[in-house]
Amino acid sequence: MKITCIAGDGIGPEIVREARKVLEKIATVYGHEFEFNDILMGGCSIDAYGVPLTDEAIAAAKEADAVLMGSIGGNTSTSPWYKLEPSLRPEAGLLKLRKSLNLFANLRPAYLYPVLKDACPLKESTGDKGFDMLIMRELTGGLYFGDRKTVERDGELVAIDTLEYKESEIRRIAIKAFDVARKRRKSVISVDKANVLDSSRLWRKVVEGVAKDYPDVTLEHMLVDNCAMQLVKNPSQFDVVLTENMFGDILSDEASMITGSIGMLPSASLNDTSFGLYEPSHGSAPDIAGQNIANPIATILSAAMMLRYSFNLDKEADAIEKAVELVLEDGYRTVDLMSSGHGDELKNTSCSEMGDLIAGRITDCKN
Repeated sequence: MKITCIAGDGIGPEIVREARKVLEKIATVYGHEFEFNDILMGGCSIDAYGVPLTDEAIAAAKEADAVLMGSIGGNTSTSPWYKLEPSLRPEAGLLKLRKSLNLFANLRPAYLYPVLKDACPLKESTGDKGFDMLIMRELTGGLYFGDRKTVERDGELVAIDTLEYKESEIRRIAIKAFDVARKRRKSVISVDKANVLDSSRLWRKVVEGVAKDYPDVTLEHMLVDNCAMQLVKNPSQFDVVLTENMFGDILSDEASMITGSIGMLPSASLNDTSFGLYEPSHGSAPDIAGQNIANPIATILSAAMMLRYSFNLDKEADAIEKAVELVLEDGYRTVDLMSSGHGDELKNTSCSEMGDLIAGRITDCKN
């Protein structure tokens, strides 16, 4: 199985290194062979080639069976990358890659491990109930990909961003959401702003049409502002959350923080085939880069998602997820999770040590 790796910027190289370590252990224990190929994207590509993503890098990604990514970008206030025009900044590379690979479906699970409930910032009773949701975010349409410009009008600058969705774009992401819901708790909450936006009214109409083909799955509509409130009031009510690009970007970050740390959330971006891009939901954290203190678990869990969704290796994915759980139950924590327990129970663990520990438990978790 061919895997293209994009370590990227900031803590990216550190966390991808640990995910590869776990995948290599999976290969040994289960008798697989993973072939890794490294390409540059983001700030490191700007430094090397003057652009955030080269055509050669895109071609290399297309030749792989899946892509495993760390993080891209830097400090937006101080990095010279952000003095460039928007089309040449690090994040433009990621948008270009998503578009080039037709990665329209972004899956972001948010699960509160029982052993981490003390790290949940919500009230104790909410943490005790737990939650297990999956946010299905449309990834290649909407405001982020619409026409944009800044013009001068009546003596002042006016910025214009265009939000556009095609019926076909909405339908294909809705189908993905209902298909996934059938394998979970058979519930879809579709999030929009249909009381204001035409794009949301079309979104709601198309989703309702798709729902007719899934009589076994319940559909509920929720306005995005209410959804943001409900995520902190009663997150256990959510199973599959279906939403457009910008709303999904914001809500998935909110969901990540109520798990205790954004360092715990993996993600998968899929197209119409088994191909996918797998990355943690967090950013490049340039303030802690190179210190070996970053949490690699989101990237390791992203690798598990890759095994499940691109390679159909469910047992191997289960083994990684169980290994993560066992290591956390043993009290090992990176610095972002040190509040999730009491006193001497916790062992402050480096990024590389966490990778070693999880890889070391794979054999114990083999089915």
